[in-house]
Amino acid sequence: MASNVSRAPHGPGVPDDWFVDPIRLGVPGVRQPVEDDDNPLAWQSDSLCAQTDPEAFFPEKGGSTRDAKKICASCEVRAQCLEYALENDERFGIWGGLSERERRKLRKRA
Repeated sequence: MASNVSRAPHGPGVPDDWFVDPIRLGVPGVRQPVEDDDNPLAWQSDSLCAQTDPEAFFPEKGGSTRDAKKICASCEVRAQCLEYALENDERFGIWGGLSERERRKLRKRA
């Protein structure tokens, strides 16, 4: 019986193809600049929300936004996220640490 499990060099029971380069997978925070970096959504690959349950960012009406905002507070692309939401008039969810109501108030002040 053929098997892709090798006895060397990784040790017994470790498949030869066990390692996958995280950069190839697009793991958030590990993205390397590429020639196509003029993609306006490239920042999304570095967002913390991409690593989290999306339901936290789109709570039911009247639901808590606390967990999502806590994640946004430490996200390195928060400013880009908020800018995107404002430019694209996102009407649902938490974007850049602000709810739809908070973004609406921000637009009115501008």
